[in-house]
Amino acid sequence: MQPLLPLLLLLAHLLFPAEAKNGGTASVAALNDDVLGLIVFKADVVDPEGRLATWSEDDERACSWSGVTCDARTGRVSGLNLAGFGLSGKLGRGLLRLESLQSLSLAANNFSGDVPADLARLPGLHSLDLARNAFSGAIPGGFFAKCHALRDVSLAHNAFSGDVPDVGACGTLASLNLSSNRLTGALPSDIWSLNALRTLDLSGNAVTGELPVGVSKMFNLRELNLRSNGLTGTLPDDIGDCPLLRSVDLGSNSLSGDLPESLRRLSTCTNLELSSNALTGNVPTWVGEMASLEVLDLSGNKFSGEIPGSIGGLMSLRELRLSGNGFTGGLPVSIGGCRSLVHVDVSWNSLMGSLPAWVFASGVQWVSVSDNTFSGELAVPVNASSVIQGVDLSSNSFSGHIPSEISKLLSLQSLNMSCNSLSGSVPASIVEMKSLEVLDLSANKLTGSIPSTIGGKSLKVLRLGKNSLTGEIPAQIGDCSTLTSLDLSHNSLTGDIPATLANLTNLQTADLSRNKLTGGLPKQLSNLAHLIGFNVSHNQLSGDLPPGSFFDTISFSSVCDNPGLCGAKLNSSCPGVLPKPIVLNPETSSDDPLGQKEPVPGGLHHKKTILSISALVAIGAAVLIAVGIITITVLNLQVRAPASHSAAELELSDGYLSQSPTTDVKSGKLVMFGGGNPEFSASTHALLNKDCELGRGGFGTVYKTTLRDGQPVAIKKLTVSSLVKSQDEFEREVKMLGKLRHRNLVALKGYYWTPSLQLLIYDFVSGGNLHKQLHEPSSVNYLSWKERFDIVLGIARSLAHLHRHDVIHYNLKSSNIMIDGSGEAKVGDYGLAKLLPMLDRYVLSSKVQSALGYMAPEFTCRTVKITEKCDVYGFGVLVLEVMSGRPPVEYMEDDVIVLCDVVRAALDEGKVEECVDERLCGKFPLEEAVPIMKLGLVCTSQVPSNRPDMSEVVNILELIRCPQDSPEEELG
Repeated sequence: MQPLLPLLLLLAHLLFPAEAKNGGTASVAALNDDVLGLIVFKADVVDPEGRLATWSEDDERACSWSGVTCDARTGRVSGLNLAGFGLSGKLGRGLLRLESLQSLSLAANNFSGDVPADLARLPGLHSLDLARNAFSGAIPGGFFAKCHALRDVSLAHNAFSGDVPDVGACGTLASLNLSSNRLTGALPSDIWSLNALRTLDLSGNAVTGELPVGVSKMFNLRELNLRSNGLTGTLPDDIGDCPLLRSVDLGSNSLSGDLPESLRRLSTCTNLELSSNALTGNVPTWVGEMASLEVLDLSGNKFSGEIPGSIGGLMSLRELRLSGNGFTGGLPVSIGGCRSLVHVDVSWNSLMGSLPAWVFASGVQWVSVSDNTFSGELAVPVNASSVIQGVDLSSNSFSGHIPSEISKLLSLQSLNMSCNSLSGSVPASIVEMKSLEVLDLSANKLTGSIPSTIGGKSLKVLRLGKNSLTGEIPAQIGDCSTLTSLDLSHNSLTGDIPATLANLTNLQTADLSRNKLTGGLPKQLSNLAHLIGFNVSHNQLSGDLPPGSFFDTISFSSVCDNPGLCGAKLNSSCPGVLPKPIVLNPETSSDDPLGQKEPVPGGLHHKKTILSISALVAIGAAVLIAVGIITITVLNLQVRAPASHSAAELELSDGYLSQSPTTDVKSGKLVMFGGGNPEFSASTHALLNKDCELGRGGFGTVYKTTLRDGQPVAIKKLTVSSLVKSQDEFEREVKMLGKLRHRNLVALKGYYWTPSLQLLIYDFVSGGNLHKQLHEPSSVNYLSWKERFDIVLGIARSLAHLHRHDVIHYNLKSSNIMIDGSGEAKVGDYGLAKLLPMLDRYVLSSKVQSALGYMAPEFTCRTVKITEKCDVYGFGVLVLEVMSGRPPVEYMEDDVIVLCDVVRAALDEGKVEECVDERLCGKFPLEEAVPIMKLGLVCTSQVPSNRPDMSEVVNILELIRCPQDSPEEELG
């Protein structure tokens, strides 16, 4: 009966309020309201840690209870702070009895369910914090209807859904935080009317639409955070008319257009973060007038032109992030004058020229210029910085020797110079640096030996792979006690693997493959408890594998191509005494086919017999190879024989395509990007002639036609006209797609518009699509391993390029991958969903049913945001399809076979290599096949955040590839 007591007391109080409303009796009744309200609240709460043990219904007052604060004058409960108490359960109506409550914090618990609509109406409540719980459902419509004195509200990090609530009636609000929920819809138009508001945070939701006009009305606004939503349109022109605005974060949306000039008036703004949008144009020089800036983040947009040198005048600037744009020219020398600068990232642009001296000589601590076209020799100035901690110069065109003066950078923790053209030896002074944790010099042209002085106590990652290093692995490498990752692969290292490698007790991965190492594997390696990868394939090692758990389960691809190695993983035993060789005797009768009789005396006779049989085997093999080469050559000639294709000509029911780039609305508007003569061959209704049809998809039909100069083009006639919102939006998106140029994309050359007909004009790719090459019986010339790898890498690079420009493909599948005459993959049909503003994911799903098997699971969940990770999922399926030669989904009589499930099961059984296309006849390198299949499975993770970015996928593929090897020659 005890749990019912609070409810009975409250019921009696509500039904029989007989107490006199004067004097001390009224005060006691009010105090009982507080006690009863809190006891009723406690009845709905699960308190596993006993944090509310002091709360007792027998007390007359609650002022001594844990988490409770009372007003000293009235004795009424004025504050309730239960943040981080580990509570769960529902939020009942008991708290509504606390009529004097001013501050309520239930943050960092696990409360769930709805929030009472009347909670915000408590007359004295000015601070409400329900952040970091599990509340769900829509925020009640009347929650903000009568706010009284409410000033600070935080409902962040919950699971609230529905539209952004209307808060216009809360004129006293100074801080509103609804971040990290599942709110949808557009921003309420009256949100800017909250002129007392200082902080507005709606980040991490699914808010859509354009930013409403009138932000300048919020003249008290200090912080505006709308990051990670689906906002579109341009930045408000009056955003700079909020004189007190100090922090603006609109990153990870779909905003477009130029930077509004009013931003230059934000003289007190310290943070301007606009990353991961589609902003365009040049960064204006007036950005240097925003004198208070501490963080400037314009990364992941479509800015072009040169980086303005005026940035060098921002004396308070600490972080400069401009990566993933289209900046050209050099890196301004003036930036070295930013005396507060700590972090600089200009990676993934088209910057060129030499590296400014300030990179090594200013007070910058972390700098990345990777994936540009910087060149020339590196030089460390005499006044080298003692504070710089990280330098990333990877994927450029730097040449010359690595300057030994880098050792002057005493605080350096990470140095990445990979993927350049650096030559000479590895400076001993660098590998001796005491603070260095990561050293990556892979994929250069380094020669000489690994310095014997290596042994930095801080070194965790050492990558020297893909160079031309010689000599032995120094035994001193065992002194790098913190080393977790070691890559010395693809060199010409000789000698034994040093036993001191077993001293690296933290080692997790080691790659010594494709060298000339000899001797055996040290038995002590079995003591490495954290080892998860150890690749010594393609060496000249011998002997048995070390005993122990890791080497008992090591993959075959990690130890293959070592003729002298033996053990269960290599399907060869390691006997103590070599068995007597079996010698074939030509005089053996047919009853004894193996010739296992007494050997003929005389070693000479034996030798002659063996030689003659070996010669016969060699001759037979040569004949078979010759026949195979002739057969493949004949098949190639048959496949490559020119097909008879009549040139298609173009005529439209809406009128002939004009010879001028644009025509009037009546006859339609034709635009060809890049100028030139847009005139087509004019003849009879070629686009409506099935003879010229190349294929049909979810968005339209593709036809082939030719320009007047004889150049063939492919034209997609869209069949979703009713979903195109307006001509202006259509043309804006098409022109944006037309600017995307990449060797692995089918180039969009132009478009044709009428209200009832829209055409997209593409380059014509002659080799057909990938689906036909993989699955149609007529494709007799199967793809080699190298061709497949090239195709996968090309697709990855094109998707990374699209994602850097904030374009999601949406419709990735093998029939949308074209193969040109040289075998290069070219991705088509990209970004078409951006042409259709009215398209939601359910309409989209119906349009791309042909992509079944490639579609990420989040397409079926309305509350999950569609991001670039959907393309990563489709890419992962494509990887498995290309490498296995099997379709993503196969329908049997009574079963459906999903390719991802098949490969994942094979991986669990350690047989993933058996999933490789059998038409390759084993002619593929296992050290490439297994990792790439694993990569495909990682990309198809059910959880989007577990999938890598496409830029990471490209890097992984380039690491997997063994560029100087030809698998067909080696294994054929």
